[in-house]
Amino acid sequence: QVRLVESGGGLVLPGGSLRLSCVGSGLIFREYAMGWWRQRPGKEREFVASINDRGTTPTYADSRQGRFTISKDNARNTVYLQMYNLKPDDTAVYTCAASARYYSGPYDYEYNYWGQGTQVTVSS
Repeated sequence: QVRLVESGGGLVLPGGSLRLSCVGSGLIFREYAMGWWRQRPGKEREFVASINDRGTTPTYADSRQGRFTISKDNARNTVYLQMYNLKPDDTAVYTCAASARYYSGPYDYEYNYWGQGTQVTVSS
């Protein structure tokens, strides 16, 4: 059974940073591209970032590039999302997803497995 378990969410002040982690099990992690998606209150799910199977090629939604960094550690079966200079508008449930393709981008139908999500709240 494939499981993706996110952690690292929480309450952070505007301008602060957080690092989210997602650990995969039940799959050959190094063979999957990974993505981070988020759903803000009252909005549809949106793409944040993705990275290829080897962890060498990141892709970002335009509005997140520069403040968010995705990385993948195949030895630890973990994908990370480092977030800097967080804004209240970044408040959302952040979910990781695994794609059996060597690369996947902002198309949710390309992802085979999804985690449960971790809440990030940016507020003073």
